[in-house]
Formats: sequence, structure tokens, C-alpha cells
Amino acid sequence: MSEIRAIPEKQLAEIKENFDFFDQDNNGEIDQEEFVKLLKVISPDSTKEQGEKGFAYVDENNDGHIDLNEFIEWWQTCWWEY
Repeated sequence: MSEIRAIPEKQLAEIKENFDFFDQDNNGEIDQEEFVKLLKVISPDSTKEQGEKGFAYVDENNDGHIDLNEFIEWWQTCWWEY
């Protein structure tokens, strides 16, 4: 993915609100299961396999979860491709 570009505070708050909505266990990160559910919301025809591949793409540091910064970068650059 590309670098995070500067975004207006209001848009950042909206992205964080989306992140928090899908962070169902409120631990400050999105795990693979939560990401698969997220993907089903934004792309109802997506498969579990597509969710797993998407998760691996967004989890840039391969630590097994998507943190807010990874989510912001993904949201800014390519979430609509799913």
C-alpha cells in the first residue's frame, strides 16, 4: 500500500468510528475473523477466502491483526476494491 496522506480531522474521526465498529471485542485491533465480517458488510458477495487474502494484504507487518494505522491506510487507498 502507499503512504498515509494527510486527511481532515472529521474524515479521520469517521474512519476511526468504522474501525471501532468492526473491532467487536474492543481490543484496539481487527483480527482476521472481524475483517472477514467487515468485508461481508462492504462486499456482501465476498468469500471467506477473499477476506483472508484481504486481511493478509492489510496486515502489512504480518503480526496477525490490523491496527488503526493499517486500517486508515487501507481505507484511504483501496477499501472500495473489495
